[in-house]
Amino acid sequence: MATGDTEREAHVSEDHGGTAAPRTLAEALRARGDEGLAALLRARPDLLAPVPGDLTQLATRAGTRASVVRALERLDRFTLQTAEALAVASDPVPYPVLRALMAGEGGDPPVEAALPGAVAVLREQALVWGGDDRLRLVRTARELLAPSPQHPSPTGLGPTVAEATAGMSPGRLQEILHTLDLPSTHDPVSAVAALTALFTDRARMDALLDQAPADALGVLDRLVWGPPYGEVTANPTPPVRWLRDRGLLLPATARTVALPREVALHLRGGRAHRTPEPVPPPVAPAREYRPQVVDSTAAGQAYTALATAEELLKKWGEGGPSVLRAGGLSVRDLKRAAVLLDVAEPVAAFWLELLYAAGLLASDGQADERYAPTPAYDEWLELPAARRWARLATTWLTATRAPGLVGGQDAKGRTLSALGPDLDRGAAPEVRRRVLDLLAALPPGAAPEPEAVLARLRWERPLRGAGEAGAELRARLATWALDEAERLGVTGRGALSAHGRALLGSAPEHGGPGAGAGTAGAVTAGAPGAPAPAAAGVPGTPPAPSGPPAPGIPSTPSTTGIPSTGVPSTPTAPEAPPAGAPEPPSAPDAHPHTLPAPSGPHALPTPQAQPPAPATGPRPDPEEAAVALLAPLLPEPVDHVLLQADLTAVAPGPLRRPLADALAVLADVESKGGATVYRFTPGSVRRALDAGQSAADLHAFLAAHSRTPVPQPLSYLVDDVARRHGHLRVGAASSYVRCDDDTVLGEILADKRSASLRLRRLAPTVLAAQADPAALLAGLRSMGFAPAAEGDEGDVLITRAPARRTPPRTPPAPVPEGPPLPDATLLGAAVRAIRAGDLAATVTRREPAEPAEPAAARQGPGRAGLPRTSAAETLATVQAAALTNSAVWIGYVNADGAASQRVIAPVRVEGGFVTAYDHTADEVRTYALHRITGVAELADE
Repeated sequence: MATGDTEREAHVSEDHGGTAAPRTLAEALRARGDEGLAALLRARPDLLAPVPGDLTQLATRAGTRASVVRALERLDRFTLQTAEALAVASDPVPYPVLRALMAGEGGDPPVEAALPGAVAVLREQALVWGGDDRLRLVRTARELLAPSPQHPSPTGLGPTVAEATAGMSPGRLQEILHTLDLPSTHDPVSAVAALTALFTDRARMDALLDQAPADALGVLDRLVWGPPYGEVTANPTPPVRWLRDRGLLLPATARTVALPREVALHLRGGRAHRTPEPVPPPVAPAREYRPQVVDSTAAGQAYTALATAEELLKKWGEGGPSVLRAGGLSVRDLKRAAVLLDVAEPVAAFWLELLYAAGLLASDGQADERYAPTPAYDEWLELPAARRWARLATTWLTATRAPGLVGGQDAKGRTLSALGPDLDRGAAPEVRRRVLDLLAALPPGAAPEPEAVLARLRWERPLRGAGEAGAELRARLATWALDEAERLGVTGRGALSAHGRALLGSAPEHGGPGAGAGTAGAVTAGAPGAPAPAAAGVPGTPPAPSGPPAPGIPSTPSTTGIPSTGVPSTPTAPEAPPAGAPEPPSAPDAHPHTLPAPSGPHALPTPQAQPPAPATGPRPDPEEAAVALLAPLLPEPVDHVLLQADLTAVAPGPLRRPLADALAVLADVESKGGATVYRFTPGSVRRALDAGQSAADLHAFLAAHSRTPVPQPLSYLVDDVARRHGHLRVGAASSYVRCDDDTVLGEILADKRSASLRLRRLAPTVLAAQADPAALLAGLRSMGFAPAAEGDEGDVLITRAPARRTPPRTPPAPVPEGPPLPDATLLGAAVRAIRAGDLAATVTRREPAEPAEPAAARQGPGRAGLPRTSAAETLATVQAAALTNSAVWIGYVNADGAASQRVIAPVRVEGGFVTAYDHTADEVRTYALHRITGVAELADE
């Protein structure tokens, strides 16, 4: 067969109308429409990095181990069970055989109803190809899912008779045939075929098992659902010997026997799985509350979340903890943060990680590196309360850091610290989003059991999450998501709030590949919150890059959702479901890739922009909707407090920021809650005086902001502290103390507690110390005095420390798991590029009648497959193509020496260059004639 004939035969397109069936995955992909290819790339975005050059490269990449493993990990349990059933059947598998493996010989209506959807998902993701009469699981998936002694299958099935007898002697095979009263054969292949025929014949197997001893049947019962291997001694028991002599148990090793797959399937009634799960576990309401109660509870938690964040950042603004050398926060500092917030350490780690992810907290980058609020914190404080919460909640939805891992260990046994490295988990945003989607599918005010949510997630991703410290990471992430949503105010009493429901659309999905892809169970069982199968067309796909088409090449609008690539393809009709099977869901590749009739002998259609879709109006911002719903539920800030005679002040609600800041200096917070209680102490009043306030200022402040009269004990406290404040003055000598009353200085010298300050009298009203002024101030205050620091000119220094801020910092970028989901624009461009590249790789060329030199010589070293013609022949052929408006196939070597094959439609030839519409690049380009290695005309269709 000629080379051209072989190449043409390798690219037979799939057709369901009676033409040749696809023989490879590449041919099956070539038979798909643009929507089918877009659905594949959407479900498996790793295939887009980089964009494949043609469909053969796409098929090769789709069959690699890493890509197949990633695709299998994103299948739901029933679709995965379908793939496992295909892996234990002989390749190819007719649909009735697959249905019998899944539903059993007696049938199972739910399984039979869900099976077409599962097969459609496997087909869409290129894990299965071929018609219903010849379903083929890709080889890599079969190797991963097929049972073996090293990797048992979840089906619990063992090796086939042919696999188990591969090393058995011909004499032993004849002994088994003789025991079973089967005719002797002349070769092992025939013997294995005879055994297989017996074990797959239900009537003869029933008759054989009727003769089995009861103990032998008990042995089979223990092995039938797996594991299919059992240990035997050198002298087995009579039941085992009876089974072994008849081939019902075959030797796997010297001391191990295996139950053949055919025997196990007979005992199971034809089922590959003990319990098929075609329907996802329901997530039903366990408790129901009035929606108003849920929203109020969630709003209260949201207010607490804002107060917690402000308290932590305000404290760390005065001086945050140091950064560990390896990055992160020390255990001691985490405990201090937990004590400050009055929460457990895991909860404190959550707030720290959330503020870090939101860009409100970072390290300052100094030599003595410490954590401090960022300048973005000041901007955040100026926002309304509801908008501040929305920013935190949106950050939480998309963050890949998992605070629940803090305190655990990584793979090398190192402790994971808060704000440190190695806390990113790419699956975290997807799990959070899916948990909230499941809550959103319930009626307002309904709360499910957490275990029901976990069971649903395990069904949707059965292969994901096994791992860290022997626990399922996905289940842990889901548990943490439920707790964090309640803590943050997204949920209330376990039910999704109205503002949380509105916020779900505000954060982009970072679930990685396939996060939005429908699954078989979701399609067939109507799983709440699960996306529907991809619809025909890709909405929002922009038109193809504009460029003047080559003369003589018609421009016809595409009939699909993606602009037509001009690839000749045989229109195909949707696959008919197998006899007796329910109607499968519509698959994206069921839509034919319609092409216009070409004009001219070799004319190819040019991509044409599709008419724009009608405008549907701007989509409302979900974050704005959440802010609008939450704002009325948050308490309004108040401008007053209630002073009480026990030296306390009660804030009946959140205080306005200037009042809260001033009161935080004048008093200490004693208790929090719906009403915050502040206590006035001598130390807190002295703190206000140190900040530059006078006694008169404090009296005026209390009178102006209290709805009750200022109690007399509080007035006495302020006056008493103010009278003693600044009586002593501390300056720098190293340091000194001066006081107009020399008896006070004498009292200090006589106090034994002043020995560490090493004081000595320089004058009746002045003491000198060898300690620095800060230590001297602290020592005198510990002795009960109220000194004030003074400057070089004798004026009192205000000791309130300025707020620390880091340099401008950007929030940490999420670390998604796998490549991001492609949008419609990227999908449309990728499909066009793959189609164009496949056209160049598969187009039929006209062979020269009498080649001037052998093919190997014409191709030259490193140029295999490129056409080779002389410069004169190249120029003449290109000029003729430009005159006749036809397309040609060229070989081209660019300036970097990279060789490629292209299909071009020449427009103009002049000055040593040819300007042509390049179908491979889908644009008009100019090529240097001296870089064209050769040219060939396209064969007549």
